[in-house]
Amino acid sequence: MLTHIMMGATNPKASIAFYQAALGAVGVTATVSPDDRAYFSKDGLMLIVARPADGKDATCANGLTIGFRAQSAEEVDAFHKAGIEAGGTDEGAPGLRPNAPGKAYGAYLRDPDGNKICAFCQLAE
Repeated sequence: MLTHIMMGATNPKASIAFYQAALGAVGVTATVSPDDRAYFSKDGLMLIVARPADGKDATCANGLTIGFRAQSAEEVDAFHKAGIEAGGTDEGAPGLRPNAPGKAYGAYLRDPDGNKICAFCQLAE
């Protein structure tokens, strides 16, 4: 259904460092172009992090969350820790999410521009 998601970044270097740390913890790597555009790709979906095309500062969307698949609770924990250490802020510590389907384990972060992302896995029953 989706091909890509574009995340605007006011300070692309800081945002790229944040996403490389947080998403690296769940096995997602990036290609970074000389003009500070980062292309993170896994399983046919791409996340692009770059300065907005209109040249204005990036702003976050209220209610928008981008979720990344993790393979284990340990990956979710590593995602959260790496994201905090790379300049992100906590939006929901790692743990079970009783309102989500199955036995969902997840964590939420805000990137340097305030965009909300999360990583989730399903724990064995």
